[in-house]
Amino acid sequence: MAINILMPALSPTMTEGKLAKWAKKEGDEIKSGDVIAEIETDKATMEVEAVDEGFLGKILVPEGTEGVAVNAVIGLITASKDEKVDGPAPAAAPKAQAAKEEPKVEAPKAAAAAPAAADHGERIFASPLAKRIAKQSGIDLSTIKGSGPNGRIVKADLDGKSAAAPKAEAAPAAAPAAAAPKPATPAPVITAPHKKIPNSTMRKVIAKRLTESKQTVPHFYLTVDIELDKLLALRGELNGKSPKDGPGAFKLSVNDLVIKACGVALARHPAVNASWTDEAIIQYDNVDISVAVAVPDGLITPIVKNADKLGLAGISNAMKDLASRAKAGKLKPEEFQGGGFSISNLGMYGIKDFCAIVNPPQAAILAVGAGEKRAVVKGDEIRIATVMSVTLSTDHRVVDGALGAEFLQTLKALIEEPLSLML
Repeated sequence: MAINILMPALSPTMTEGKLAKWAKKEGDEIKSGDVIAEIETDKATMEVEAVDEGFLGKILVPEGTEGVAVNAVIGLITASKDEKVDGPAPAAAPKAQAAKEEPKVEAPKAAAAAPAAADHGERIFASPLAKRIAKQSGIDLSTIKGSGPNGRIVKADLDGKSAAAPKAEAAPAAAPAAAAPKPATPAPVITAPHKKIPNSTMRKVIAKRLTESKQTVPHFYLTVDIELDKLLALRGELNGKSPKDGPGAFKLSVNDLVIKACGVALARHPAVNASWTDEAIIQYDNVDISVAVAVPDGLITPIVKNADKLGLAGISNAMKDLASRAKAGKLKPEEFQGGGFSISNLGMYGIKDFCAIVNPPQAAILAVGAGEKRAVVKGDEIRIATVMSVTLSTDHRVVDGALGAEFLQTLKALIEEPLSLML
């Protein structure tokens, strides 16, 4: 009986992905920890490790296939190279299936290909192949000491063990009925000359999540103008003090200082650093800020962690590293999953102001526009100042108007008197 290789869930929200590449060929030997495939998600391409030994008996989903559902059977592991298999192994009994072991995750590696199921009673960690052999041979796994990782029982631990007559296998449970497909949105009738660009996995997920956000999250918007002249002067002074090269070198951007100011403001207004659930509002202990970065097929939001505590040079260097690896598709899951607040900056494109869409489960996102020379009133005089407009989009279930306004007042004060960021 072959072991199913399942399409892993590489993030809490992943429902499907692209099987980008097989690292093994049919007939190749597989050992625990071997990379067997590469999976492309909406954020990155990640490697899938095997947790069981055997041979790649059959590839059921060819590489390059898009829209492969999580937990779909993509291949089969056999006990021997010559074992013939035609299709997926029968589904596990409901009781065993409900007690599946959590997949093994190693950044940037992906979830394990075939998680083990728990036995009856006390949980016993054993590979699926070892469990199958034990079941067929009547071996009590509770009497076996595992030699695998964390005491996991593997095939080698069963060699030479005395066994009772093989137990009769229970009839396999019927495969669950496939869910009825959702009706597709009618394609628009287009008569003009055109070309079709297939939607990538990233573009599909962006479309799905942003549509859900606008439909289910009650958005509320607050805009404030912030003078930048003192911040620009401080930035120039600090950059002038940076070594030309070496580990201590840095080059601050306006965005780096905005991230720092948001971090400090969130620490002072923790109710903005939060998420909505039906049972409670979740306030995060750490100030982790997601920063939107444009990539060739969409955008990704790497996280600057503990932004309130990091120095400006630390934020600057972290952002350069994260943005570079984001564009190369090399971020680890924990580097773009999570965060309690987002920043989207289009100032470098000359955009004066805009309203960003809240990124659930976060409750707020700050849209940052370009700094530009504007006429401002100082007392009874009109003067020229560099002014930037920022708009805070909030989930009104979490952040009310007064709370959002107080947050923006603090942010404005920090940016207009940036020496306070040094304290």
